[in-house]
Order: sequence, then structure tokens, then C-alpha cells
Amino acid sequence: MTEPAAGGPAPVRILVCDDHVVVRAGLLALLDSAPGIEVVGEAGTGEEALALAARLAPDVVLMGLQLGTGIDGVETTRRLTTGAPTTGTPTAGTGRAPHVLVLTTYDTDADITRAIEAGATGYLLKAERPEELFAAIHAAARGRTALSGPVAGRVMANLRKPRPALTDRERDILAQLATGLGNREIARALFISEATVKTHLRRIYDKLGVDTRAGAVAVAKEQRLLP
Repeated sequence: MTEPAAGGPAPVRILVCDDHVVVRAGLLALLDSAPGIEVVGEAGTGEEALALAARLAPDVVLMGLQLGTGIDGVETTRRLTTGAPTTGTPTAGTGRAPHVLVLTTYDTDADITRAIEAGATGYLLKAERPEELFAAIHAAARGRTALSGPVAGRVMANLRKPRPALTDRERDILAQLATGLGNREIARALFISEATVKTHLRRIYDKLGVDTRAGAVAVAKEQRLLP
């Protein structure tokens, strides 16, 4: 890491979280050469990242999405950015939550949406050039959104895409579906027949372009159709 000039801005303190040891080692070596960036710790699990963030108070957490066993990167992000209870004293007593910059190979709409809704400041793909990663880290440290080009394109496309026009009854059934209820339980909850539930489900599937209950719930969450 290049030392800041005398009187210059303090380096961005960063915590790296990825469950692959080789990937972490590569990131640490790469970031060590980056100007104005100081790696203060590394974690292989979400739980470890929470504990280290509480103790080290990094400015930015570079977060993987899939973290093996335990909580995943999205849940870790949510806890970091919302101040949910963690091991140790949150952000070492600073009262300031770190910014989270997701760095992953996953670029599905569902992954992007979940990470952003959890509070991630940025979402970067591992295929980015080192210079783009460095710039994104500095942007995230200032609270500015940093997105890979393909990710930004998907976000904009989803914002422009009209949401399916569901009826109030279809939304009611979809909300019940998201809680894990079966057709009979939904019928009882909404005081309608089971046959009516099945009819509405077929229409919901057609409108959302899915053919399973899980698919309907996943698309509904992506497009924020649930209350």
C-alpha cells in the first residue's frame, strides 16, 4: 500500500470477507499495491466479518455473497449496515456503520436486488479491472454508489420494466403464498374456495412468467410486489 502524503487524507480502511482462502490472498496482495487503501483485516465467514468489523471499525467491507456455512453475504451486509446485534461492540464504539461493497461473480437480478436492499453501497463483479475496484472502494468509502457496468445495466432495465398488473386478490394470494401456506390454508385465510385459489394462482404464474410457487415468490420479491 502506498503511504498517503504528509497532511493528505487518511487511507480507506478496508475489511475483506470471502470464504475462498486463495481469493482472499489475491485480493490482499492486490489491495496492498493500491494507493490510499489500507487492509485492516480479513474474514472467511459472515460471523467472523461481523466480529472483526465491530472491533476494527473499517470504512468499507469488501463482501463476497456466498460464504459457505453460516450466514451469507447478504445477511452479513444487512447486519453490518443496520447495526444488528453482533459479537463485540458495534464499530468499536464509533457509532458509524461501515459501507459494504459487494465483490462477486454472481450477477443475477435476485442477487443484485437482495444485496442492494440489504444496504450494500456498491455491487462489483470480480471480472473488473483492478483500477475499477480501487475506484469503487474509494467511492464506497464516501457513501457513493459503485456498480459494475453490467450490473448498472440490469438495475436500469429492471427499473424501466413495467411491473405485472396484479389484481388486489392476486396480491393477497401472493402475500399468503410467500408465508409458505398451501392452497387450503390460503383459502381459509381469505375466506374463498380452494378452487378459486388455484384459478388465481394460474393467473399469477402467467403474469409473472413462472410455473412454480417458489418461482412466483422469488419474482415477486425481485419486483417488490409483496407488501
